[in-house]
Amino acid sequence: MAENPDDDIKAMSFEQALEALEKIVDDLERGDVPLDQSIRIYERGEALKAHCDRLLKSAEDKVEKIRLSREGKPVGTEPLDGE
Repeated sequence: MAENPDDDIKAMSFEQALEALEKIVDDLERGDVPLDQSIRIYERGEALKAHCDRLLKSAEDKVEKIRLSREGKPVGTEPLDGE
């Protein structure tokens, strides 16, 4: 079974994936990449974007907001976007 050329993306940190995505955007904006290569790197960019989105969602799920009492003392936590 052939390996997916984007399998390495799963092991990337957010920063690594974002850097790779920025390079792809730069390459595509320059416009000097052959069409077939442009399509391949665009598809890789989509995979990198999806990976970044997953990592951000995971981080957001872990972030909590500290609840304070009227006196300003911490009394617990709640989800960051909880009301």
